[in-house]
Amino acid sequence: MVFLLLLDIYVFQAIRAMVYMSAPRVRNITYSVYWFISVSCLLLIALLPYINWQNWPAPLKSYLTAIFMGLVLAKLLASVFLLIDDLRRGVLWLIRRFAGSPAPDTTGVVSGLSRSQFLNRLGLITGGTLFATLIYGFSNKYNYRVHKIKMAFKHLPASFKGLRIVQISDIHSGSFANREAVLKGIKMIADQKPDLVLFTGDLVNDRADEMKEWMDVFREVKAPMGVFSTLGNHDYGDYYAWPDKTPNGYSAMQHANLERLKALHGELGWKLMMNENVVLERGGEQIALLGVENWSAIKRFPRYGDLKRAYEGVGHIPFKILLSHDPTHWDAQVLTEYPDIAIMLAGHTHGMQFGVEIPGLKWSPAQYFYKEWAGLYKKGEQFLYVNRGFGFLGYPGRVGILPEITVIDLV
Repeated sequence: MVFLLLLDIYVFQAIRAMVYMSAPRVRNITYSVYWFISVSCLLLIALLPYINWQNWPAPLKSYLTAIFMGLVLAKLLASVFLLIDDLRRGVLWLIRRFAGSPAPDTTGVVSGLSRSQFLNRLGLITGGTLFATLIYGFSNKYNYRVHKIKMAFKHLPASFKGLRIVQISDIHSGSFANREAVLKGIKMIADQKPDLVLFTGDLVNDRADEMKEWMDVFREVKAPMGVFSTLGNHDYGDYYAWPDKTPNGYSAMQHANLERLKALHGELGWKLMMNENVVLERGGEQIALLGVENWSAIKRFPRYGDLKRAYEGVGHIPFKILLSHDPTHWDAQVLTEYPDIAIMLAGHTHGMQFGVEIPGLKWSPAQYFYKEWAGLYKKGEQFLYVNRGFGFLGYPGRVGILPEITVIDLV
């Protein structure tokens, strides 16, 4: 809170300088709005232990958290420009103080503004633009996009050429609040006329009961050859404060929650794959579908998956598809130990729900944490596809990286 208050004061100096010559009414309104918002944020933090925050409605919590974090990030970004100007002026002061000669004239004028005024305004505009962009992103969280790709393999059985797979991932049903918007996404899945639907984990944020209001919606996800699914890191409930958790970390409530979540997949008509495989037959030929529990190369995420167990009994089938939630599994184990897995499908990253994807430019902060974070990757004859996520978590929006329905045609 002390840090945030100091940040508020620092940014306020630039705002005050910008409106200093404005009419008194404009100044008063500007100052009042700024401090009302800033003090409200500080009060919310101060009152967190007393307002039963954990049980507030999830959509309200996500919006408030996103607005708060957006304001902090905007102020931090603005502060970078303010700090540059302060350092510049500090250097000039040191030169005047110790050099014994007048400092060089670096005040400059940019479009009729002094350099300090220019940097102050640039900082405020940049920070304000970031905040406005994050607010705009709220409108994109249900703006589903269909990504279509074709994959060709020499060892794909002829009967499976033309097979259409739809992949979805990271539903995070606990974040949804707009039933009609989600139904629109489900219809988009059906419109692709998939032969096979594959879901790569994170059905909920933490608790199985988040699916209660959405069961009838996701039962509409169907395909002639079936819907197959696996678990993601959020499905285990590891991030929820279970009230009966013992000092050694065990919670009977968490265990029951996980068992209930597993049962939900069956109630949806989906086949949950827990470190196992199924053989798919078409035209007298076969391919293998493997599914593992969450397996991450990053220590803070769980590693429950057992690919060795999932592989048992299908070594003789030349074409294999793997469902594994975390894309780090590909580099860490799949490429090095299982060269005959043709395709791995993953999710998890959401592309951080923020970035830029235009022809010639693909960027997101996710790339600083994950080597493979969105889209199609290839090494040798093996492919990885990382779905950008159907739902959202934390930030209730999308900027640039939109929610995804993946369509894969095997040719």
